[in-house]
Amino acid sequence: MADRFLSKLSQNFLEILDDDEYYDITIEVGNDPHKNDETLIHIKLPNILPEIFQIILRYIYGGKISLMEYDTLDIIKILVAANELSLQELIPYLQSFLIENKENWIEQNFNLVYQTSFENDSFLDLQKFCTELISKQPEKIFNSPDFTSISEKILISLIQLDDRKINEVQIWENVLKWGIAQNPGLSSDPSNYSNDDFITLKNILQQFIPFIKFTDFTSKEFVSKVFPYRKIIPEDLQDNLIKYFLDHDHSKSNKKSEQQQTIKTIKKIDSNNNNNKNKKSIDSKIITNQHVELISKWIDKLEITDELKNLYEFKLILRGSRDGFTPEKFHEFCDNQSNTISIIKLKDSNEILGGYNPIMWQFKIYNIYSETKDSFIFSFNNNNMKDIKNHILSRVKNKKYAIDNNFIHGPSFGQEDLQIYGGSKRSFNDRTSHCKKISYEKQIRKTEDHFSIEEYEIFQIYK
Repeated sequence: MADRFLSKLSQNFLEILDDDEYYDITIEVGNDPHKNDETLIHIKLPNILPEIFQIILRYIYGGKISLMEYDTLDIIKILVAANELSLQELIPYLQSFLIENKENWIEQNFNLVYQTSFENDSFLDLQKFCTELISKQPEKIFNSPDFTSISEKILISLIQLDDRKINEVQIWENVLKWGIAQNPGLSSDPSNYSNDDFITLKNILQQFIPFIKFTDFTSKEFVSKVFPYRKIIPEDLQDNLIKYFLDHDHSKSNKKSEQQQTIKTIKKIDSNNNNNKNKKSIDSKIITNQHVELISKWIDKLEITDELKNLYEFKLILRGSRDGFTPEKFHEFCDNQSNTISIIKLKDSNEILGGYNPIMWQFKIYNIYSETKDSFIFSFNNNNMKDIKNHILSRVKNKKYAIDNNFIHGPSFGQEDLQIYGGSKRSFNDRTSHCKKISYEKQIRKTEDHFSIEEYEIFQIYK
């Protein structure tokens, strides 16, 4: 099939291409320059990768390109390079190959293909394919692995379609899914939201709300799917929707009971939200309000299933990326501070480590340990920052060695149970910290290997 290009290209010059003894033109692609002082012409193509340009060169010299040999992503790159080099006869062939042979891959990587196809008007076939997919099979886009990375423009075009092949509740659920994913600190459970969380989500989704046909929901769907998120909806629309679903019922015989059930559910959701209305979003790059609630229970020596007694306020007093990662900075900011929570994000890992120190941190050279029976250390290891499911809590068992105040350490607990080592003037970013099981009940990591710190924060807690 590829032989048809031979009529538009030069004869087979592959031998000349492979002969690097003589050349009078150099072409610099990507960041891989090949310069020769004797060359007459030097061309720069910074947007084309060397390996892609080599494929293009072999096509130019030999008139052949066998796309089955290449990954789909490489074919996309070849298409972009062909456009930059104005190889107009190659562009439609590449588009046809992708549409006919890589449809599933395009659906799974829709955002990339859509963005690429609309970057210029040469990719009209791909543009048409993407537009038809949005129109006729939107569920494939909603279900694609990269759905949450699609642009706001694509999502709006999806929900604006008149003849949608997906119901309104699914549209709403996917819009919420997309919006929450734009801010990893947001939970998928709105009952845990603070006012600041609702404001964040409202700002993300404000362009989408006018396109959601809320009146197509049933009363039950509205109460369960929309009402918990009502704070992201403009107030006048909130009021109109509540009135609509209280008054609107096609089965008049059940209208009163339906209204009573709707009112009862709304009041219950209102009550749950009022319990959270005074929550403040934690000023953290590492943990969320869900972590705060769980740690608050641990401070009060409650089980995870127990009802929360005190939701402590976490006041940030030190952040490594802002204030520094050395022992000197830690002791400068934290000495003589009591009731502190240390939060540590490990580099190149999903792990979060931490500890609670109810007594004051001190700068000590000798007799470095301080005694308390109420300290604890912990770890979280989850793919999602918002998740608190996988955690380990370890309370102090040898209170004499509960707190390590060594002047060359950061926030450290026990006899190396959680040791953040810096050394004199050294950074915690160096791979020198570690965890063992000595003075606390459990080891909070599966390994005693040393680790580096990506970020750490110290909070002082208040009731």
